[in-house]
Amino acid sequence: MDATHINQLKQQLPGTKVVVIGAARSGVGAAELLHKAGAVVFVSDHGAISNPMRERLQKCGIAFEEGGHTAAASDGTFAVLSPGVPTNTALVQEYVLQNKAVVSEIELASWYCTSPMIAITGSNGKTTVSSWVRDCFVRAGRPNELAGNIGRVFSEQCIRHGLVHSISSDVEISAAITSEQNYIFNTARHPSSQGEFYWILEVSSFQLDHIHTFCPNVSVLLNITPDHLDRYNHSMDEYAASKFRITEQQLTGQTFIYNYDDLRVRSYAQYLQSQSDAPRIWAFSTQEPVERGAFLDNNNIIFRFNNHEEILMSPFELVLQGQHNLQNGLATALAVRACEIKNEVIRESLSRFTGVEHRLEVVRKLDGVKYINDSKATNVNAVWFALDSIKTPLILIIGGRDKGNDYTELRDQLIDKVHTVIAIGESRERIQEQIGDIIPHFIMADDMRVAVRYAQKQAKKGEVVLLSPACSSFDMFDNYEHRGREFKECVQHLS
Repeated sequence: MDATHINQLKQQLPGTKVVVIGAARSGVGAAELLHKAGAVVFVSDHGAISNPMRERLQKCGIAFEEGGHTAAASDGTFAVLSPGVPTNTALVQEYVLQNKAVVSEIELASWYCTSPMIAITGSNGKTTVSSWVRDCFVRAGRPNELAGNIGRVFSEQCIRHGLVHSISSDVEISAAITSEQNYIFNTARHPSSQGEFYWILEVSSFQLDHIHTFCPNVSVLLNITPDHLDRYNHSMDEYAASKFRITEQQLTGQTFIYNYDDLRVRSYAQYLQSQSDAPRIWAFSTQEPVERGAFLDNNNIIFRFNNHEEILMSPFELVLQGQHNLQNGLATALAVRACEIKNEVIRESLSRFTGVEHRLEVVRKLDGVKYINDSKATNVNAVWFALDSIKTPLILIIGGRDKGNDYTELRDQLIDKVHTVIAIGESRERIQEQIGDIIPHFIMADDMRVAVRYAQKQAKKGEVVLLSPACSSFDMFDNYEHRGREFKECVQHLS
């Protein structure tokens, strides 16, 4: 679908039937936005709809079905796809074959967003970088909102900011607004003199699959490693193509920031650079100097723009250590520099930002053993980085719903550091087949409580118990946050 057709859909939205496929939080947020914009909304989910989501739909008077898709789900003028729903499902393909538009939730929300957007994607690190970028904006006193795949649905935030015209004054959106969100809301509606309001968006490949006019002022591509391949025909090329879509609508005057050290990403950036209407392209590298962007030289982080170099700071000043966090820090620095945030603010953030929940989060130290929650590590590459950042012997809790992982990629790290692997979830047998014979102790656990107790028995003083699953959480938990909270609760109950 071209931009002209999408703009027509938006203009004709009042009174138009739109089907939202999938009733998880993003789908329900999209349905609420459509309802406020005047569309006739119908929500369809092949499974059961959770009670909180059902209550939100009922409160708005939005029609819905669950436990399968009926004919009522097939006759929308267009469909909005919740990111958890694969493109190859039968209902989505009906719309595709009928040449009807299928749009993602972030595409829909962006129709109502006139403020500049920073969009951050990558197989690993996007939550950290999105939060880090926001930290820079907060320290600079610049109005902003963090949304997207990070757990703050873009559509919900657009409604809260009053960006969607309401056709019914008594419609109430049922999701709670925290005091922090109220603060951001008021800042956005009454911006300070310290700069333009920005949206900071964490964006997944699933959300990029069905964009048409989504156009960030600054896009950031951190890396591409195997992840979600079950959704992309087990093809790295298809998965990478989804990530590359983040630049699809960008033009001269906007900015694309990329990881020079990732050869697949570098190749794409070189192709993009050859286009006549390409955005401004900046690179970051921890391995060698780059023509424009950020890199390391003589134990300094260097900015290079227009053949002029500036020393930003020493990489040893970053609170978050490890190679992956150095890359994340460089990406963050470039993203906010593109928004004209000053170097002194960037230095302050890079030297003080302590990370995000569920990403290498130290939960507790008990009897000399450190327990670390890395539930956000939902692919093998993320686990590799987690293991790389730990220098002591450890027990690894791993497993969940497999996404086509190759766990043997962890072999060297496991041999070097891990004496016990405790496998949980649906992927236990697959993990055992691939790595069960390369570590001294391999244990299977039925649930998180049992896994944590096994880990306590195996751990010695000075060691680490690490939850770093390499898998999605949906076999046992609602999401990775739920899994991380369960781990932390189990650890706190140890004695």
